Amino acid sequence: MCNASRCKIAALTLLALLVTACHQRKPVDPGYREYAYVTNGKSNSVSVLDLLQLQNVKTIAVGAGPTGMAATPARNEIYVANADSNNISVIDAERNEVVGTIGVHRAPYFVSVSSDGKRAYVANSGSANVSVIDLTKRAVIATIRVGGAPGLAKVSPDGKLVAVSNRADNTVSIIDADKLAVRSTVPVCQQPQDMVILPDSSKVFVACPGSNQLAAIELKSDRLLTLLDVGKLPVQLALKPDGGELFVSNFDGNSFSIVETGSNEVGGTYLIGNSPAHGIVSSDNSLLYVSNFGSDNVSVYAIDEGRVIGAVQVGSHPDALALTPDEAQLLVVNSRSGDVAVVRTVKTRDNSKISADRALVTLIPVGSQPNDIVIKAFQIGAK
Repeated sequence: MCNASRCKIAALTLLALLVTACHQRKPVDPGYREYAYVTNGKSNSVSVLDLLQLQNVKTIAVGAGPTGMAATPARNEIYVANADSNNISVIDAERNEVVGTIGVHRAPYFVSVSSDGKRAYVANSGSANVSVIDLTKRAVIATIRVGGAPGLAKVSPDGKLVAVSNRADNTVSIIDADKLAVRSTVPVCQQPQDMVILPDSSKVFVACPGSNQLAAIELKSDRLLTLLDVGKLPVQLALKPDGGELFVSNFDGNSFSIVETGSNEVGGTYLIGNSPAHGIVSSDNSLLYVSNFGSDNVSVYAIDEGRVIGAVQVGSHPDALALTPDEAQLLVVNSRSGDVAVVRTVKTRDNSKISADRALVTLIPVGSQPNDIVIKAFQIGAK
């Protein structure tokens, strides 16, 4: 007879196997692929996770110090920013191989790809400029001077402009994507970093960890609309798909702030977990998932109800998040333990009572210090 602890572990293991088996039985076309790609910052590699089998199927060597990644529906490719080797790796998702390496300037951390898949924009933090890449030619077609220590270059949904957060200058550069030139430079708050642009490309919101504020900029006029006080050390922004609300992860405040994007007002700041690092919103605008870096769990916040409805223990130092295409599972990158947690988010067919509770399904080992994740689902051979 097992003790309580061992029985609990056995039960969780059995449940994970049952859920995984159920997931694997999902009928799919033989040519359908569903992969998650994870950058391993200290392993100089990208792990490929097969989301139909819930396992690590390949490790791809890329440049040195890989950080941010991007994917696009227009191409079966993944773009990886290698901060220590000053280049971008291009991964063919059908073969899961590096098919190109594009040199940029110093210390690129993130990649932003236009919605048509034709261009990528890379802020080079160490050289105060932005590289513009033609993804068909896999070549840099312009290098645009911006402010000091640009952290992120974000292309608007309509593809007409690029916003760049200049951390050293406390400004945001607005680039005209047609002219490939800076249109204006907008002073904002201290150490601007993460940004989101509304779906209609009307505004950009910028998190400023240095002053615990959020800047709202109107993109038609490149005008600073307001500065909003949020929690301590806002590090990441998560936008509802409908664009109506924005959620700010306040890392040192153990809280998140809700911003009404129409009125540019803070609706409130609420405790959530220890050192919230990253948030993501479900496609139906109903749930916010927040990774709590300091408490090794993910909180689930019901947006319409205005309350936390649960928390799931995951690995050590959870950070980046991604939802699978059917949103049946949440993927959590655990930066210290070097794995990805798979969390069940919806009911399974076999047991509605048990499956109504969100739970950890499994942990998939990846490389050392994983830091970003993107998902690519596609049909092989589809144009």
